[in-house]
Order: sequence, then C-alpha cells, then structure tokens
Amino acid sequence: MKHIDVAITQLGVEETPRGSNWSVDIKKYLASVGIPFPASWCAAFVYWCVRESLLADGAKPLLPKTGGVLNMWNKASKDTKFTTPEPGDVFIMDYGKGFGHTGFVESVDGETIHTIEGNTNDEGDREGYEVCRRKRKISSCIGFIRIT
Repeated sequence: MKHIDVAITQLGVEETPRGSNWSVDIKKYLASVGIPFPASWCAAFVYWCVRESLLADGAKPLLPKTGGVLNMWNKASKDTKFTTPEPGDVFIMDYGKGFGHTGFVESVDGETIHTIEGNTNDEGDREGYEVCRRKRKISSCIGFIRIT
C-alpha cells in the first residue's frame, strides 16, 4: 500500500477534544517519531503514513524520523528535494520563526496542489484538529520531498 493510500484511510481522524493535539490515533502518529505527549502532529502524521506503507516490506521510511516540519526538510537528502511537485510528494511550508506545516500532494492542478494533511481543518488553520483534504498554492511551499 502506498503512503497516499494510507493517508486516505486516515481522513476524518480528529483530536479529542478539538484543540488538544491528542486522541488515540494522533497518539500513534506522535509515537512513531518518539513524541509521547500532545504536540503539533502534521509531520508525525506524514512519517507514520510513510512508515505504515513500508511495514509489510520490512523497508525503512525514506523520510527523517522527526515531528518537526523544518527539521524533516533540513535532514532530507538532497536527491529527494524538489521545487516542482508531483503526486505522492511531501510538501513543506515555512511560516518563519521555526513554524512550518506539511502533508502529502495528492494531485497537481496548474499552480495548485490538492493535499491530504494532518493537524489542519476545512477552515484552513495550520494548527487544526483533523486529517483532511485541502488545496494550497504551490508558491506557498518551500519545496517537496519525493518518496520513491
């Protein structure tokens, strides 16, 4: 199963209560990167989906194991970093002061990416409460990590 397929199975997962950065499912995302407490979880969600997609094959995830978006970008190997997105890529956004956001590119439509991401919501918050589909401008991303 591909990481996008895993992400699709998680659509609708929410924090309990909203705004808590916690639930049974979110706890497993955070635990996958070694975080045992409520925290921002978009990067952990991405890592967990990639890891789950590879478990059956016994392969290791091709992403740095981290709950930090910018840490993920900085530690990713140069040959996996791109400026033009493709379906399946991990998008990286930098809001400054160490804050970022990430998720998966599900499809590309002109200058827009259609995404699946955690710790967001339909209203567009970076610190949301669910896994959902979103649309984002390619120009809002600093780059894309390609999972091959």
